Amino acid sequence: MSKIELVFVPTPFIGHLVSICKFAENLVSRDERVYVTILSPWDASIDAYIKRSSVSTPEGSRIRYITLAQIEPPSSQELAKSFENYISLLIASYRPIVKDAIISNKSWSGTDSNPKIIGLVIDMFCTSMIDVANELDIPSYLFYTSGAGVLGFLFYLSVWHQQFGRQFNPSDGDLNIVAYVPPKVLPTFAFVKEGYDSFRNHGARYKETKGIIINTVEEFESHAVNSLASDPELPPVYTVGFLLDLEAQNGNGNFKSRDEEIKKWLDQQPPSSVLFLCFGSAGIFEPPQLIEMTIGLERSGVRFLWSIRLPVDAETTKLEEILPEGFLERTKTICEWAPQVDILAHKATGAFVSHCGWNSILKSVWHGVPIVAWPLYAEQHINAFQLVRDLEVAVELTFNDRMHDNDHRKIVKAEEMEKVIRSTMDSENPQRKRVKEMGEICRNALMEGGSSFISLGRFVQSIFDS
Repeated sequence: MSKIELVFVPTPFIGHLVSICKFAENLVSRDERVYVTILSPWDASIDAYIKRSSVSTPEGSRIRYITLAQIEPPSSQELAKSFENYISLLIASYRPIVKDAIISNKSWSGTDSNPKIIGLVIDMFCTSMIDVANELDIPSYLFYTSGAGVLGFLFYLSVWHQQFGRQFNPSDGDLNIVAYVPPKVLPTFAFVKEGYDSFRNHGARYKETKGIIINTVEEFESHAVNSLASDPELPPVYTVGFLLDLEAQNGNGNFKSRDEEIKKWLDQQPPSSVLFLCFGSAGIFEPPQLIEMTIGLERSGVRFLWSIRLPVDAETTKLEEILPEGFLERTKTICEWAPQVDILAHKATGAFVSHCGWNSILKSVWHGVPIVAWPLYAEQHINAFQLVRDLEVAVELTFNDRMHDNDHRKIVKAEEMEKVIRSTMDSENPQRKRVKEMGEICRNALMEGGSSFISLGRFVQSIFDS
């Protein structure tokens, strides 16, 4: 029996690593001839996740994790210009290290005990690694962590650049993109030259790969997926989602008692009665917005669980000095960090106010929880637009907030929050039924005969045929 191996190179963020590791697990579970080596730049949180994952699955012996040594990162000036370009430059600097790691750790010809390396699977920021694949004369495959809708926009960047030769402006008119989106919901990087140039280059290089693997479900993003799959200029598209780590430990030991307290509180609440607010690890609001949020929450009269992070440069870290007097005593449902998977899976959770990061979206849809869309940065505005206008599993709170544009940030008023919260928590809200139906569709997609199950099978067959 011939054995084959794929080498994975993820972006060193836990959100990217989790989905690519889950894909690796599904891949080796599907065919016992497949082996995977995952090469990842070192990071403390990633190192901890790798150590946990390497012993957590029965197929773990066919998935190997290699943590690469730390190297000098790009300058802080590059980070100030564009976070997206900074990450791309950081990954590019690992090219010789990745090449050496591949050559020194595996046989190229393949033997009875050593599988033959037949491809390199790269994350969305890692197109510089296509050069490594070319040098080693093996094909490369793109693993796209986010959704098909945003990927379609990245492919559109080359068309836009041919016509206009520049990044986008907020004043640009309606855009003829595969999945129509207005300028106000374009990703943050689209308006910054360095970020725009970086993703335009990534989009162009994606076309050099032999296949595009997307963490989505065909039925969930049917229009965007069909548009990509029918484009003759693109490689084959494989939808293999939803890739979620539903068994992950939520946080570390410092939060264990807090997690138990949250779960106990949820157990005491009626079904679908709790509003969960969480905006990701980088979702931060200034005190004036926090105050409006507290007022809106109290006026709505709903039970809520709110994960708050304060700005690093805040004058105080004490919430009681920022929020209205007595608010913390009246609610007792605010925490610095929350076990998101457990909360969304709980029967008491009725809706989710979210920044619309892709992983958060997938978890919410998986568990049938409607979303109140409040995108803040990166590609979240396109995600939110899709959820509200195309998929109808979310309610718009605002599309006008951009976290890194403090000069033009629009404060969402308490009355706006109150109105949207009341509407979303209403048991007759149509989004509630729609998201539960979509959650069932997406879970079934991974079952035998489902669209993601079939797509993964097509990918496995393609790598053996190559």
